[in-house]
Amino acid sequence: MKLRGAKVVYTAGIALVLVLNSGVLRAQDAATLTGSITDAAGKAVASARVSCKNLTTGQSTEIQTNAAGVYSAPNLAPADYELSIAAEGFELKTFTVTLTAGASQTADATLMATQTQQPAPPSPAATPGSSELPNAPSSSKSEPSLQDLGFSPAETQGNLKQQALLDKRTHMLKIHQRLGLITTIPLVATVVTSLSAGGKSTSTTSRDLHVALGGVTGDLYFASAYYAIRAPRVPGTETRGPIRLHKTLAWIHGPGMILTPILGAMAFNEKSNGQRVHGIAAAHGPVAIVTAGAYGAALLAVSVKF
Repeated sequence: MKLRGAKVVYTAGIALVLVLNSGVLRAQDAATLTGSITDAAGKAVASARVSCKNLTTGQSTEIQTNAAGVYSAPNLAPADYELSIAAEGFELKTFTVTLTAGASQTADATLMATQTQQPAPPSPAATPGSSELPNAPSSSKSEPSLQDLGFSPAETQGNLKQQALLDKRTHMLKIHQRLGLITTIPLVATVVTSLSAGGKSTSTTSRDLHVALGGVTGDLYFASAYYAIRAPRVPGTETRGPIRLHKTLAWIHGPGMILTPILGAMAFNEKSNGQRVHGIAAAHGPVAIVTAGAYGAALLAVSVKF
């Protein structure tokens, strides 16, 4: 029995060594493909898509160049690969490279800019006084692109990203503005119902209505604040004028919108228990008035030109 157990352990050990060795051998056989992508002027092409297709297995690996135009594809099996390089504003570049086991291969490429459509030749019937001059630009051509104005593809992509960021911020701030205006309706109603929610003649119905309107106001307020806070910031922009005042007032009505319902709940409990509103709960009214005033001033800051 001991001999049989020793044989089992020995066989398992041999199998484990073979598995580990096969993994090491595969890691040693892997090849790495690196290179840099530039344009005709020698400038780096960022975010170019590099596709490495194994011509033996048909498997493809896709990577992108970094800001310096450099790409790296590690752990590739030794074989012949077809490289396809694509970038916005450039013609597709395709060529073949051979990777050997355990080696690091370099494959650089230069991309050619996409050819723009040439203007149509003038009509033979054109007269010297006509507008169809030999050197005149084609009337079918639209406004010049960013590349026509001298921007590199990397700069063009950066501008597009910044424009997308600005569009998203504008969209979210519009929602913030609309929700902020809608919030004024239950806010005013809450202030009006507060006149009948306190004092000796307060009824349960009046208090319940006041609490319900306050809850709706708080929900709409924090929904509006979410879109203002989550709107992406555009680098290089500066807050000034009425917008700065609008943001400053938010430091008053923001905490007030949190503190007012807390104090209101305390005052509600005291009233419901037949007690006189006292202690810190008595500050519910003044805090609510300051909060509503700051909120109204914040709306006027961005609604009235001064």
